[in-house]
Amino acid sequence: MSKPEMNVAVVCGPNCDMEVQAIRSTLEYFGARVFTYWVGRPNDFIAVLSGDDLYPNTDLLLLSFHGEDGKFIMPELGEEVYEAEEPRGDFGPEEIRRFAALKGKTVIANGCTLGTEEMASAFFAAGCKSFIGPDDYPDGNAALMFAIRLCYEMIQNKKNIQEAFALAQAMDEEMQMYRLFE
Repeated sequence: MSKPEMNVAVVCGPNCDMEVQAIRSTLEYFGARVFTYWVGRPNDFIAVLSGDDLYPNTDLLLLSFHGEDGKFIMPELGEEVYEAEEPRGDFGPEEIRRFAALKGKTVIANGCTLGTEEMASAFFAAGCKSFIGPDDYPDGNAALMFAIRLCYEMIQNKKNIQEAFALAQAMDEEMQMYRLFE
């Protein structure tokens, strides 16, 4: 295998598997090496956020989740299924600050309402260099297209994050809810 254009971690939250499969296939076609992480419980997400289960040379984390009220929607488990000390409920900025260690990474939180200043601040406290997310409720097709176009511009056309973001955001009116924080 030749050297990949980019190493991407695609993290699949509950009920996001079709989007993740589409993104993975497309990015691999573009020449990226893609690692897919399936979140079945909060500790799965923590393992990626903390870097414990993250491929060492990951350039970009694409967090494919549903979001609401500025939080990542987590799987709901039966009380007897949770592990000791495993958090319950959805993950907001507080949980990101508590668990994340993502020095130098670019993070795309591709879920509704995740593109807030509070969430960006939490990811920056974890060491991220760039954070992108929508501040409202994008249509699912728009969210998929935004992620693909952003990555296409970075991989295929060698655009930096600001240039790729501007081109992805310009695709249509729906993309105007995406925010880039640096």
